[in-house]
Parts: sequence; C-alpha cells; structure tokens
Amino acid sequence: MIYDVIILIVSLIIILIGAEVFTNSVEWLGKKLNLGAGAVGSIFAAVGTAMPETMVPVIAILGSGGGGAGHDVGIGAILGAPFMLATLAMCVTGVAAFVKRKNNSEMHIIPEIMKRDMRFFIMVYTVAILATFLPLHSLKVAVAIFLCLAYFYYAYQTVRHSIGGQADGDELAPLYLARKKNEPHFAIVVFQLALALAIIISGAHMFVGSVEVVAVAMSVPVLVLSLIITPVATELPEKFNSIIWVSRGKDTLALGNITGAMVFQSSLLPALGILMTEWALEPLALLSAALALIAVVYQYSGLFNKHHGLRPSHLIAGGFFYAVFIAVVVTGIL
Repeated sequence: MIYDVIILIVSLIIILIGAEVFTNSVEWLGKKLNLGAGAVGSIFAAVGTAMPETMVPVIAILGSGGGGAGHDVGIGAILGAPFMLATLAMCVTGVAAFVKRKNNSEMHIIPEIMKRDMRFFIMVYTVAILATFLPLHSLKVAVAIFLCLAYFYYAYQTVRHSIGGQADGDELAPLYLARKKNEPHFAIVVFQLALALAIIISGAHMFVGSVEVVAVAMSVPVLVLSLIITPVATELPEKFNSIIWVSRGKDTLALGNITGAMVFQSSLLPALGILMTEWALEPLALLSAALALIAVVYQYSGLFNKHHGLRPSHLIAGGFFYAVFIAVVVTGIL
C-alpha cells in the first residue's frame, strides 16, 4: 500500500509537469494555426487531455467484447468522465477562480463559445442517455451515428468560428523547447505538444493503475470504480490545465478545456458504448448522467444573466451534485 501511495504522488507530479508543458504548446499551436480561444480550448486542449480517460472504455469494451466486467468498466468510464467534468472539474476550476480573484466576480470568458459547448453537451448527452430506453438495437445504432455526426459538426463549427478569432489574453510565454525564439518553428511546437501528451498519458496510466490496486484491496465494486475512482484519476489533466489557465486569467481556455472534453466524451464515447454493448444503463449510471445534466443546465443559465454573468459560484455548485452522488453510493440507496 505504501508503494502505491508513492506511485500516486509521483504520477501526480508527472501529470502536473505534462499539463504545464501541454498548455504552453497548445497555445502556440493555436497561434500558428491562427485560431482563437474556441478551437484551442474546446478542440485541441479538450481532445488532447481527454486521451487518458478515452482509452479506458475503449480498451475495456473492445478487449472484452462488451460483456462481463469489461462491460461495467466501459459503461462506467463512458458516463463517469462527463459526470466528473460537469461536477468536480467545474467545481475545482470555480474554486481556483474564486481564490485568484478573492471574490465571486464574473468569469472573463467569451460567452458564445461557452454557450455553444454547453448547448451541444446538453443535447447529445440527453440523446445518448435516452437511447438506453429504445426497444430495438437498430434504433440505438441510428442514435450512435447521430452522435458521431453531431460531434463532427460541432468540431467544424468551432474551428470555423475560431479562424482568426479572439485569443484568450495577450501574453504568450516562450515555447519551452525554444525559449530564445520569438517565433518557434511549427514542427517544434507539434513535437512539444506530442511530448506533453506522452507525459500526461504515462502519468495518468501510473495513477489509474495505483488507484485500481487500492480500490480492489478495499473491495470497491467495479461500477463504482469506473464511475468515480478511475474518472477522478484520468480527468486530472483537464483539472490541472484549467487551474493553470485560470491562474493566468485565461478563463475561456480554462472552461473550454472542460466543456470541449464534455462534448467529445458525451458523443463519440457513448456512440462506442451503444454500438459495442447492450447499452442497458443501471440506476446508478442514470443518476450520474442526470446529475451531470442538471449541473450543466445550472451553469448554462449563468451565461444568460446580463447583470452578473457566469461566476465562480456557478462552477463551484458542481461540487454539490458530485456530493449528492457520493452520498447515494455510500448509503447504498441505489
């Protein structure tokens, strides 16, 4: 157990280093491609840091053929990732923003980007969850196709509206692998980005492995492990990236990193689950999805308040929905 705790600490440090290198390189990638904060945060950063948690359900489902424990791990990981992002990741980001500002002042975001991300998430995730109640597998396949098409349309719209768009803040730190160059070569930027992803994924792999050993030793059920413990570990890159960006006053990148990952993981991954499993969601899984949707609807409502706007308190409220879920798990109500 002591060995696993040491590995947990080391892996956290590795993920944090990878997140710092990643945020630096992805901002430069956006500049090189002449893209605004929307595409940088919601597409490049979101999909890049979503790789660790994306691989969990892919390996679990494809490796087991969609049955047995692999089925539970896969479904739990698919639903656990959006749940963690909408509740815990948002809460951590809100706390970081509140601490930096020392008050509950409005987030410095581009509202159109956040509205688009949250609107897409609410739509595709609702469709994905409702698919569990469809009587025919052919209808579920149609839903899976719709989810894939919806994400690619979202990505297209995000990139299209970000070309030559508004950046998030004017300051851009030198590229770590080319500190003395004002304009590093594109290949160096891509190499640093790939290196950062490799660091993040390796750190996340170490963290998940250690967490799973501890969970098994404590006799934690597989579904609970995949819904709560594994997503907490694999969502660390998003949390660290968002905290880094919030600390630098780049709130659109910080939130876009989370909301973009939410869209990605509520469309393409459920599509995989629908196609490769029976997609018969248990009550606990449905509860996690419902709480995630309620949390995002509340955060989404803050974007339409002309007097106050989206504030850290809207994000911190996500922690309440996370706490509700943990209470249900601990008490065994479902």
